[in-house]
Amino acid sequence: MSFWDGLLGGRNAAAQFDSGSVGSNSIRLTKRQPQVSLVKQGAATGNLRVNLSWQMRPADFGKRSTTSSRALLRHPLKAFQPEVVQAHTQGVVNVDLDMGCLYEMADGNKGVVQPLGELFGDLNTAPFVKLSGDDRFGSGSGETLYVNLDQREEIKRLLVFVYIYDKTPAFDRTQAVVTLYPATGPRIEIELEERAPQARSCAVFSLDNHKGELMVRREVKYVYGFQSEIDRLYGWGLQWGRGYKSTGTR
Repeated sequence: MSFWDGLLGGRNAAAQFDSGSVGSNSIRLTKRQPQVSLVKQGAATGNLRVNLSWQMRPADFGKRSTTSSRALLRHPLKAFQPEVVQAHTQGVVNVDLDMGCLYEMADGNKGVVQPLGELFGDLNTAPFVKLSGDDRFGSGSGETLYVNLDQREEIKRLLVFVYIYDKTPAFDRTQAVVTLYPATGPRIEIELEERAPQARSCAVFSLDNHKGELMVRREVKYVYGFQSEIDRLYGWGLQWGRGYKSTGTR
């Protein structure tokens, strides 16, 4: 096999990963392949777990030191293996990513689940969406949102979003990933990989229930405001006011 055949094979492998495979047991939603049916994946029942996690790379903050440059001269391959540090590590930008969810029920009732205002929702009654705590440091567990798909007939549409609470806008420096874990079937991954240095919020994905079909669609649309701007973008029509976190919110 030639060198070029190997490169072509790598591209094919990447395409298979984008669309999911048995080996990886995951589906990566991209601009090219932005949506997936939970019904067709056999994943439309039970509790859907949605996890937000983020990390930051020191290479994103200024130029490398002289010492680091000399080390790269001795070990050039390390340039392709940047050390990953957690978002709360000293010396990096202080970022507090929060996850929330706009919901519209089948009866027309609308609202939001989010840390601000301690609107954590409920899994067993409407909106059948619950946010589990508030992770302010981007830890391994991250923030988690649960959706009760056994009550999917009561849900018309959901929009999961991420925003930076009262900190420096740094989506372009944050390796944020939202992962959906259905009760059955492969996980679904959405990376917030586009660069939007001044954005404070991002609509990550939508979940629409239409004629019994549950469709997850990658959105990844950045806005420079907060929830109210995402609301206007998607036509939710809620009334918004300034909100704050309590010091004990987790």
